[in-house]
Amino acid sequence: VQLVESGGGLVQPGGSLRLSCAASGFTFVSAVMSWYRQAPGKEREWVALITPSYGLTNYANSVKGRFTISKDNAKNTVYLQMDSLKPEDTAVYYCQARGGDLRIDYWGQGTQVTVSS
Repeated sequence: VQLVESGGGLVQPGGSLRLSCAASGFTFVSAVMSWYRQAPGKEREWVALITPSYGLTNYANSVKGRFTISKDNAKNTVYLQMDSLKPEDTAVYYCQARGGDLRIDYWGQGTQVTVSS
């Protein structure tokens, strides 16, 4: 199982970024895919998830209305579109896969997002 995040970087407040997570080694269409983040000195927190069936989504209150999770089953990739970014969104963002034919949770290596002027 491999999860590879990309798309992080430095962006000004109010800007946008789109993160990608390319998955391999498991049945992507049957897994719950999530994004988490961890800011310096803080615990890792859940950001968003998308279900395997119907692609239902759910978001943390702190990002609701600004972030959008989506996936492309043909590309085995999950995305996180982040708009109206704030300095408090600065963190390392991680992709997580669970459920389906996975016996444990799997994590990517993370991608840094820095929101600063």
